[in-house]
Amino acid sequence: MPQFWLMKSEPAEYGWDDLVRHGTAVWEGVRNHQAANNLRAMAVGDEALFYHSAVATPAAVGIMRISAAAFPDPTDDGGSWPAVRVEPVRPLARPVSLRAMKGEGGLSDMAIIRQSRLSVAPVRPSEWARILSMAEA
Repeated sequence: MPQFWLMKSEPAEYGWDDLVRHGTAVWEGVRNHQAANNLRAMAVGDEALFYHSAVATPAAVGIMRISAAAFPDPTDDGGSWPAVRVEPVRPLARPVSLRAMKGEGGLSDMAIIRQSRLSVAPVRPSEWARILSMAEA
């Protein structure tokens, strides 16, 4: 059964539109042990929310799929950090802001809310369904 994730990126560095334009990307540069362990736990076919951080209104903006499981991060000369390959699935009908997530009682235990600095976080199936529902509302 596929797992779900949330992966943060600063749109000024690499945003949803960049991923759509390129069609695939290596998710690299993660240097937090917990986030790296989350990358290592990903499997081909898992889906992730593409989350724009470091903007006026941080929000989940699209869905991407893991197309290659963890491999050595090409930006890590030491070879100890992982990366994954992702591909766009579809944009969300409307972005789901962090503020909206925090206001939704069923999402209060989400990793992004409990650990706001975590750049790669798991999303439970019930949280995934709720966020997708919020995106369609």
